[in-house]
Amino acid sequence: MTDRAQSCRLELTIENQWDMAREIERKFLIKGSVWRLAGATRLRQGYLSSVQERTVRVRTVGDHAYLTIKGIAVGATRLEFEYEIPCEDAKELLNLCEMPLIEKDRYRVEEGGVVWEIDEFLGENRGLIVAEVELESEDQPFAKPDWLGEEVTGDPRYFNSNLIKKPYTEW
Repeated sequence: MTDRAQSCRLELTIENQWDMAREIERKFLIKGSVWRLAGATRLRQGYLSSVQERTVRVRTVGDHAYLTIKGIAVGATRLEFEYEIPCEDAKELLNLCEMPLIEKDRYRVEEGGVVWEIDEFLGENRGLIVAEVELESEDQPFAKPDWLGEEVTGDPRYFNSNLIKKPYTEW
């Protein structure tokens, strides 16, 4: 093994796995429509892998594209690695993805010292609207806006990777 290859070896243990890139996210249903005032950005995404232990997603957002790899969730936390990729590559990769693709309009609302990402799903998931907030820790306190409804963080039906298998319109 070359020195260069050895420098990339990592012994992943329970103790160090959360020191890497991680996402702590809580997800809620929505009431009302005041959040629509923020204006939306169209997202299109597909999954190259949608298994529970790891998801590999391709997403386009305007003139940008990303490849994202996520590990299995433990509570509201999971590993997440995201890389910007050329848009042309993303368009080709979307053709390799499991169908249907996820299309949604995303609204970003800053309220109570946190940023809420509100996704209004289109296509086979039309009618579904969820808000997500990323936190620094699972027990971080945050104010809940009036338009926030039931928490669905642990409900796998609301995972984007599961919405391709059982779209919201089929519930």
